[in-house]
Amino acid sequence: MDFSGVAYIKQDQESCFFQNGYANKQEKLAFDKQTRFGIASGAKVFTAVAIAKLVEQKKLDFHTKLADCLSIPFPHFHQDVTIHHLLTHTSGIPDYFDEEVMDDFEELWRTLPMYRMRSGVDFLPLFQDRKMSFSPGERFHYNNAAFIVLGLVVEELAGQPFTAFVQDYIFDPAGMTEAGYFPFDKLPGNTAVGYIKEDEGYRSNIYALPVRGGADGGVYVSASDMMRFWDALFQHELLNAGLTDKLLTSHVQVDEETYYGYGIWMKKEAGEIKKFYVIGFDPGVSFHAAYYPKSGRKIVVPSNHGAGPFYIVREIEGGGRGGGFND
Repeated sequence: MDFSGVAYIKQDQESCFFQNGYANKQEKLAFDKQTRFGIASGAKVFTAVAIAKLVEQKKLDFHTKLADCLSIPFPHFHQDVTIHHLLTHTSGIPDYFDEEVMDDFEELWRTLPMYRMRSGVDFLPLFQDRKMSFSPGERFHYNNAAFIVLGLVVEELAGQPFTAFVQDYIFDPAGMTEAGYFPFDKLPGNTAVGYIKEDEGYRSNIYALPVRGGADGGVYVSASDMMRFWDALFQHELLNAGLTDKLLTSHVQVDEETYYGYGIWMKKEAGEIKKFYVIGFDPGVSFHAAYYPKSGRKIVVPSNHGAGPFYIVREIEGGGRGGGFND
């Protein structure tokens, strides 16, 4: 497998770090624990924490109806869509990129230039006037637009840009010093370039994604940052214990062993949660980060290729590089 990225594993005072490939292929720049990677939908957990922070501040609750907390009009949305529905991918609102029927994210930018996509409101023309896909609460259907809407809720109730709110209430308190919603045209140093494989080699993904990430994905974090996030979340440094538990509750069953909380996936075995995890995939981006509650082990595997982390994590969990995770 042509893996390009890092794998960082920690448990108690022990850690293991592995890197392969280049953050910049042309310059042959290697990765380290502070290299920033785009993590695509892995960023949805930050949006969920931001919403939970507003709940903690008593500015809304999880069952607040969307129409009661956001002034932006959605003429065809069901009046009973709630924050809970949006967080659990059960809202039924139309998605701007339906991953079950579309497989080429780049197609979106043929009519709407990616360099204009810098905030949540820029996505509205892609779904604002479309009709519902199903009734709220009817079923689970992964939905990127739902998290765009959640970001807009954060902005309206907090009175500041979504990215600034996340910086103030998540990245700074967690000590995530490398994290940020950086635009492609202003990337800081030690940031991995995303690469898309073609017949003649690789090209960068700068024309394949929105120029700046937001509430549905596209933030940059380092492996060290994500470790700090896991620690801060499970030590209740971001939210109080009650709201942390709410975030980590299995609100909807996806398949036989997979469940979804608020912005976070989980695997169950014999009725117990074996693993909390977040994942992300974009052109030139793939990401898998996990926390195992029984052992307290944490894994972070970001990549600047479109695939790889799933296989690395599977090897680690099965007892390959970095030790076994049969707990």
